[in-house]
Amino acid sequence: MRIAVAGFEHETNTFAPLKADYEAFAQPKNYPGLITGEAMISGLKGLNLPCSGAIEVLQAAGAEIVPILWCMATPSAHVTANAFNRITAQIVDGLVAAGPLDGVFLELHGAMVAENADDGEGEVLARVRQKLGHNIPIAVPLDLHGNVTPAMVAGADVLDAYRYYPHIDCAATGARTARLLLDMIGKRRLPAKAFRQIDFLIPINGACTDFGPARDIYFEVMPAIEASTPGLLSLSFLPGFPLADFHDVGASVIAYAETQEIADGAADRLADAVRAREAEFRPAFLYARDAVAEALSLARGASKPVVIADTQDNPGGGGPGDTTGMLRELIAHNAKGAVIGAMIDPETAAQAYAAGAGASARFAIGGKRNPGDNPVEVEARVLAANQGSWTGSGPMKAGMTVNLGKVALLETVVEGVLIVVASKPAQTVDRSIFVHLGLVPERLPIIVLKSSVHFRADFTPLASHILVGVAPGPVAIDLEPLAFTKLRAGVRRMPSAGAQSS
Repeated sequence: MRIAVAGFEHETNTFAPLKADYEAFAQPKNYPGLITGEAMISGLKGLNLPCSGAIEVLQAAGAEIVPILWCMATPSAHVTANAFNRITAQIVDGLVAAGPLDGVFLELHGAMVAENADDGEGEVLARVRQKLGHNIPIAVPLDLHGNVTPAMVAGADVLDAYRYYPHIDCAATGARTARLLLDMIGKRRLPAKAFRQIDFLIPINGACTDFGPARDIYFEVMPAIEASTPGLLSLSFLPGFPLADFHDVGASVIAYAETQEIADGAADRLADAVRAREAEFRPAFLYARDAVAEALSLARGASKPVVIADTQDNPGGGGPGDTTGMLRELIAHNAKGAVIGAMIDPETAAQAYAAGAGASARFAIGGKRNPGDNPVEVEARVLAANQGSWTGSGPMKAGMTVNLGKVALLETVVEGVLIVVASKPAQTVDRSIFVHLGLVPERLPIIVLKSSVHFRADFTPLASHILVGVAPGPVAIDLEPLAFTKLRAGVRRMPSAGAQSS
């Protein structure tokens, strides 16, 4: 068997301030940069990525792997037309040049919106099909935040999604999808498919699989359906990524089976179970001032850190990573020893790096990229400043090389608040950046993270309490006020449960 492997991932928040150009995909951060050809085999080996899991399965099956291209950019606003067209053309041209193929494994996210294509993945698949036709099976692993569209279902022969948020199963999903591809090739038969869109949006915090309705659906409802449905080949629930203004945004269910009747029955059962839990998906939160006050109170009697998620400035959801709401509250509350990070502020990181450890200076931190925000002006000491890479830790990024350019640890002179700044955008999903700068996270009283949910994979065992904090930012936890213009009729924008601890 000759099987081509490629990947092109982006999660698009159309309400975010910054777009993803070609360089956003090309440069490495906390995952590899754009890589092509044989470099993919070694570059993706052992990582928690779908292509990594797929390559391992395909190699074990004795397939000849034809590596084309892999890239991923940090979530942001739209992918520029230039980047979308260039990368898609590289994939399509590579597939055509590969010669005879028995199958294609194409890693996509599922929530890409380009300047010239609202349904990014549907358009990528359409361009691939235009050149390869429909006789070659295509299998696509998706992030569970994928906004699945009819074009995606039509263009792929199998779509299979993650089942964990935090995404600790990216490689496992790639392996599972690769086995489905091998099965299609071996049987020379494509499965029946069923697709159901859900008529309400799910806030990203509400889809966390550590607790609540998502945990029940993934780990109780879906296994029960699978166990009781002979002939069912694949079943996926995707809560979707609600921060994208286009027609098909939202949650969905997909089933593949040996017959259409089996696929339809499984999809209907799962969709009904999701709809029955609509109200339960509403996430709880505290406004920034209350979150910091509560954290300080809890920290007084805690033996482990209190963790606050600065959820609305999550770079993993399109936030710029430099909003100042949570930082201002830490300073206002004199939260000595508390740390916030990583603030994505290349100007401050460069200033601190040039000054060097031990220096004190006036810094204008954050507030440069989100409309309506302004930098926090503080006198701070540089405790550490580095440039270079380190190795990620935790279930999501273990073994990955992380390179966020210049990074620094600052301490405000008056309040004693610690601030981690970095040059390249990345969500703080594990402790490694703090350790890299000389901190011992386990000994900190309060840790504020630029993340919504992914941090839980590494920080839940570390934390005495976890609070979801809300300060101004583009990764909205409450979807009701968002100015959607393209949302299809009948889809409800679920408001949050209100301000409370989680």
